[in-house]
This record gives sequence, C-alpha cells and structure tokens, in this order.
Amino acid sequence: MDAEVQYNYLGKTGVKVSNICLGTMTFGKQEGGPFNFYDSPTRSTEEIAHQLMDRFLELGGNFVDTADMYCAGTSETIIGNWFQSNHKRNRVILATKVYNPKDKELNNIGLSRRHIVQALEGSQQRLQTDYIDLYQAHGWDNATPIEETLRTFDDLVRCGKIHYYGYSNLCGWQMQQVVDSSKSLGLQPCVTLQQQYSLLHRDSEWEPFMVCQNEGIAVLPWSPLKGGLLTGKFKKGETPDASNSRLGYMYSQKAVGQLGAWSEYSNNEKYWQIIEILRDISVKHNKTVAQIALKWLLQKDCVASVVIGATSINQLEENMKAGGKWQLTVEEMEELDKASPNYKPYPYDMIWNARNAGRYNQFHDKSVKVPNTSL
Repeated sequence: MDAEVQYNYLGKTGVKVSNICLGTMTFGKQEGGPFNFYDSPTRSTEEIAHQLMDRFLELGGNFVDTADMYCAGTSETIIGNWFQSNHKRNRVILATKVYNPKDKELNNIGLSRRHIVQALEGSQQRLQTDYIDLYQAHGWDNATPIEETLRTFDDLVRCGKIHYYGYSNLCGWQMQQVVDSSKSLGLQPCVTLQQQYSLLHRDSEWEPFMVCQNEGIAVLPWSPLKGGLLTGKFKKGETPDASNSRLGYMYSQKAVGQLGAWSEYSNNEKYWQIIEILRDISVKHNKTVAQIALKWLLQKDCVASVVIGATSINQLEENMKAGGKWQLTVEEMEELDKASPNYKPYPYDMIWNARNAGRYNQFHDKSVKVPNTSL
C-alpha cells in the first residue's frame, strides 16, 4: 500500500509542498573529492536516483531539494536528466542552493550579485529548467552586504528566474537581519529556513525558529535522522559497517562533519536513552524508529516539510510513511522533548523561565512559544 503524505503551505506562499521532501545530496559519486561522503559506498547511481524520484512522485511527493555543490553539480545534472526523460518538471517544487564554490575561480563563492547570477545560470543548465521554485542561500556571507544579496534575489523573483528564496544554516540574529532588511527595503520576503534539526540537534529552537514562527517562515529540517543515528539500526558496543552506512564509512575514514561521528554517540547514555524511548513508542504505533523520529519533527508547528535522503526504494517507502495522517500523542511528544538534549544556556534560562514561558497570548500575533526542553 502506498504511503500517504500530507501537504503544507510553503510558509506564507500559496504553494503547497509534500511534508516529506526528497533530499538529493546522495545522488552521484565523486572519487577523491573534498568531502568524504561524496565517495561513500552508499551513493546512488543515476539509474537508482531516477528510480527513487519516480517512486517519490508515485507516493505523493512533490518537493525535491538539491544544491549546486552536491557532488560538484552531479546531483543537479542527474535531476535535470530525469526532467528531460519524463517531462514531469511541472509536478515538482524544485529547490536548490547557492554559496559554495565548485572550482578555484576567485569570485565563484558567496552571495554577491555576480556569483548568485552566474551560479543560478549554471544550476538551470544542469537542471534543464528555466526557473527554480525555491532558491536558497546555503549560508551566511560575511563579505557581501545583505542588501546586495536580497536585491539580487528580489530581481530574480521579479524576472521569473526564481519564484521564492530562502536561507539555510543561519543563527538567530542573521535570520532576523534577513527579515528586517527585506522589509525596510520593500523587497520580496524570505519564505524558508533550511536548518539541521532532529532529536539530537535542537539548538535552532532557541532563536532561528523563533524568528521563523514570529514571521511565518517555513522551517525545512535537514539531517532529520542525524546521518542514520536515529534509525535504531545501530547497536551499543558495535561499530557501524563501513560498507552499508554513511555513518560507518565516515567513521572508518576518521572524518567528522556536521552530521557528527559514531565516536560522539557510541558511549553517550543520553543518546541510547532516546533510542530506547523511540523504540518503545514505535512498538505502540507499529511503526519504525525512524518514522517516529521523523513524525516528532513533522508535529512541530514551524516545520513545513522534512528533507530526507534515501539510498533504496524500500528506505524511501518506509520513511515516507512518516508523512501520513497518524499522530504521536501529546504525552509521547513531551517524552521525546524531555529526553532529547536542548539545555537552556544563559540568557535563555532567564528569558524563558517559568514566569515568562507561561505568558503566551494566543491573541497576540507576535507571541512565540518557548520550546519544550529537558531543563
């Protein structure tokens, strides 16, 4: 039986996207590249990638995310070839990103007008499309004035090259500056923030997501299963297999990236406690551990769609089932909230103490709820 996904508006836009988004960072392979995971044995060939995209659409998915830097542009090329072969471009809400260099050319980096325009042209050629639905800045550029970046995005929206823009990997003050600058300049608003977010990585709840909640910006979590750590497939005391898991491969290469490393979690009792709670809840719902971890994200108010990767049809089908109508109970959500690490450092411990956290006024549009935390 096919999985049933739900559809949410992409922030304040009138566009609806599936609550499961297909992330394509695993498409293609690059031997000896700058990032270890691009030559991992779990990478998808073009044939497998096309099968995954076909099945994703069959299961109701309509939201696909990539970036110009993924496997040095190979991910975009694979997607573009898929569009060309089946003419399904109009069925997909397509997102890609700009910032990182793909070569050693001096100015082919960052968020200057020059680089954004050139990078967009390159992405459109590889993707074989004349428009991008969601064009995302892949980070913050210290060197380029925010006004230059936002005016460029605004121009690209006005001329139809992109429909909307978003950001990724920002801290709170940067997200607020994007919002305030676009308002003061009378420019198109930022509609999404793509951020690492999972039961093992909740830091963004403190400020970036508060800005999003305050401004109607959709959150798109990436690495929702923390590189496989939240799938429940790993066992305490056993090293992950390097031949069939990215986590195991990265550990064998002694590589530590944003997804973390097995050495950080193998003896972490807090991590194993979360896994046990996920297992208990999964049994109650007759679901997988991964589906429970994904559903926890999907039930967060600010989340519009969760970006998942997949290396097989079975994995895709199983994880997309998290997007169905079934729900975790309030008590189960609270249990997971309390078990996952999200401590209140100063000054959040004072700002969101019991007195202020309880003063939520549903009639005040700008009210922001304090995250449920373990402390």
